[in-house]
Amino acid sequence: MADKTVKWKQNVSGAFYVDEQCIACDACVIEAPQFFAMNKDEGHAYVIKQPQTPHEIENCKEALAGCPVDAIGNDG
Repeated sequence: MADKTVKWKQNVSGAFYVDEQCIACDACVIEAPQFFAMNKDEGHAYVIKQPQTPHEIENCKEALAGCPVDAIGNDG
């Protein structure tokens, strides 16, 4: 389960975030590239845009569900 106390500072503010458990597998970036990006220098993903519509929220929830190490959180 993602921990909001150790989320990456690159995450834009909002409900979805990526924390320090991220292993840079690219699953979230592949699932929802409009919302997640990879910091290749530091080796982790982060949220670049928060979803607004129900379809976008569902897309981010699918990325969350596909994370193999539960590094994506949703405080919404």
